[in-house]
Amino acid sequence: MATLTIRLPDAHRDRLAAMAAQRGQSLNKLMEELSVRALTEHDTEMRFRMRAARGDAERGLKLLDELDQRHAQAKNP
Repeated sequence: MATLTIRLPDAHRDRLAAMAAQRGQSLNKLMEELSVRALTEHDTEMRFRMRAARGDAERGLKLLDELDQRHAQAKNP
């Protein structure tokens, strides 16, 4: 495991510490949790962009139309 030193305004550090305390966890654990969320969000966006770049828009719209039709049929059998 690595150590990371970051500089934050005192007010931000205090708010993060209060947030961690409210959750019953350490500031270190809170920062780990927030970093995991940020990385997951980034990875999800990158996967979406890669798939979108190689996807077929016309086929995608056709599939969405089919799903709409199925949904309408399921609501009104």
